[in-house]
Amino acid sequence: MKLTILGAGAWGTALARLLEAGGNEVTLWGHRAQGLEEILQTGRNERFLPGIALPAGLVLESDLRRAIAGAECIVVAVPSQPFREVTRHLADYSGPVVSVAKGIEDKSGLTMCGILAGNAPKARRAALSGPSFAIEVARDIPTAIVAASPDPATAAWVQQLFNRPAFRVYTSTDQLGVELGGALKNVIAIAAGVGDGLGFGDNSKAALVTRGIVEISRLGVACGARAGTFTGLSGLGDLMATCFSRHSRNRSFGERVGRGEKPAAIAASTLAVAEGYPTAHSAYHLARKHGVVTPVIDEVYAMLYEGKDVSRTVRDLMSRDLKAE
Repeated sequence: MKLTILGAGAWGTALARLLEAGGNEVTLWGHRAQGLEEILQTGRNERFLPGIALPAGLVLESDLRRAIAGAECIVVAVPSQPFREVTRHLADYSGPVVSVAKGIEDKSGLTMCGILAGNAPKARRAALSGPSFAIEVARDIPTAIVAASPDPATAAWVQQLFNRPAFRVYTSTDQLGVELGGALKNVIAIAAGVGDGLGFGDNSKAALVTRGIVEISRLGVACGARAGTFTGLSGLGDLMATCFSRHSRNRSFGERVGRGEKPAAIAASTLAVAEGYPTAHSAYHLARKHGVVTPVIDEVYAMLYEGKDVSRTVRDLMSRDLKAE
């Protein structure tokens, strides 16, 4: 099958390797021609996946229109902020489009498949999400993930396409819930990183993760998702991995905030995008829109966008009115 992956970052490159191993003809598009040339010369994407050899048959393309021409399936692996602009080119595409990006558009409050509904109205749309660090997938470390589409046949098709011996794919029809879980967990992971930066321990992080999934589920259900989705791989599973792992960009971002660095400066200096930074802004306003109580999300927003002191944030969370769990 002829597949195109839009986005030559860590996740897009790891999935290109995985899909090529499944016997597919894979084209990897990236907006940086220089970066693609480096991959062509070295056979590796050292910028994002150091030490990982890429298949010789991988096709590299910097022209978006050429990249999608003739594709039987398109995987969108660009960050959430340029997602709308990149997918504008899919207006006439009628095949399957799989989003692997995790975010919420700020002004519209839409998930990535929500954007695709407008930009690629003829396509069969699906989301692929779960606890899946690109470097571990590239190293063939066993991973489980969820393919989600309101159409069960589309979800099953994506499941078959991506499933590999070390990459197990489940299905779900709750596309919105799967996407919201993947996006909102990044905000909680920043809070977990702040705790690490302040020197907190396992008690603190366990409490944060537990209360964090409550907030994610509460907000997700208010948006129309199913509560049970947030106890699965794309909810609790992804949240745990992102809050605890050394690979987590969002946890690392929060750790630097906890140590006193300014969020905007961290974002400007970081090679790979920490999606929780823009998502904290969109999640905060999404919660206000739906009238949902989200104390952790609110405090992360205040730290990142209002300059609130991290120590005061902790005090305010711990001193909230007492209540039943």
